[in-house]
Amino acid sequence: MFYLACTLGFICGFILGQMVLSVLLRGYSKEELMENKSLRWYGFLNWIFAIGGAAAAANLYNHYFL
Repeated sequence: MFYLACTLGFICGFILGQMVLSVLLRGYSKEELMENKSLRWYGFLNWIFAIGGAAAAANLYNHYFL
């Protein structure tokens, strides 16, 4: 069950990261996103949200079920 909670937290965090990126990168065209190398760190932001979601789910699971 713990792995299921972490997997669901990871997926929810990844979706939340995608929503945040869509808001942050709204003003850029597809060509700008592909060519501008200074925007690449935004990709790491999505993984930070995903790992944070997994960590939050693990913490909640430990708090409520153990």
